[in-house]
Amino acid sequence: MVIIALMNYIKQLNSGVKYMLIASFSFAIMGAFAKLASEHMSSLEVVFFRNIFGVIIITLAIIKNPMIHKGGRPFLLFFRGFMGFLALLAFFYNIAHIPLGDAMTWSKTSPIFTAIFAFLLLNEKLSWSGWLAILIGFGGIVLITQPTGIGFSKYDILGLFSGIGAALAYTSIRELKKYYDTRAIVLSFMGIGTIGPIFLFILSSYVKVDELDFILGEFIMPSGVVWFYVIGMGLFATLSQVLMTKAYGLEKAGIIGAVSYSNILFSIAVGVMLGDALPNLVTICGIILIVLAGIVVARVK
Repeated sequence: MVIIALMNYIKQLNSGVKYMLIASFSFAIMGAFAKLASEHMSSLEVVFFRNIFGVIIITLAIIKNPMIHKGGRPFLLFFRGFMGFLALLAFFYNIAHIPLGDAMTWSKTSPIFTAIFAFLLLNEKLSWSGWLAILIGFGGIVLITQPTGIGFSKYDILGLFSGIGAALAYTSIRELKKYYDTRAIVLSFMGIGTIGPIFLFILSSYVKVDELDFILGEFIMPSGVVWFYVIGMGLFATLSQVLMTKAYGLEKAGIIGAVSYSNILFSIAVGVMLGDALPNLVTICGIILIVLAGIVVARVK
């Protein structure tokens, strides 16, 4: 009865909201495939395969319908791709080493940092409610990290960077959209995310530093079930992006941004099925504060 009632409720939702819910669930499944693939390859290689699928799809789209834009900001375009690549490295490294829900929560701090960078770099106004949301978000970050006398853990630092790096990339997009086709912006990210790992694979043959394992790793050709994980990751990542784009085209960005936080709940559930422990009470409180902050920021913007 509960399942039937839930299905009836979902049918009554706005199409944009439904697309975002499905996109959030797809992204959680993508994270699950990435976590499984990480048991057989480095996070660097996971990022490589995550991006190469996108490069192929975007390239085919450009061949079918060539890009038309004025360009003129190549360094900013590179910056967007480079920051997105580094943020993705940190994100997938955390997926491999901490509970899936925690890794997703860290990535969802990006709207909080985006609001700050837009204020500092683009002179966008931020209301008192926006600043309050930012303070609430930082409170949530403190609860999740639960810092001790020895400071933050490696995963906390990389988690923060996954949010900050993504925020810098998103902030640059606001300016780049004036000069480039959207596909060029996406390709800058996925292209660097494909070429960058190749360079780091070569570097990894000569550099052995345990502390840099989040950006170094040897290439190991997938085999057997690992190909299933890699292909599944690529397909669900692409599906989530398509559905997310549809969602933002059908409903207000503030509403869709708020609904996107359902991804954290889906990720916690999927992570538990993969063997992750349920988050403790303090972490749950931190997650709630970050979700609340992100929703307020999304509504304000």
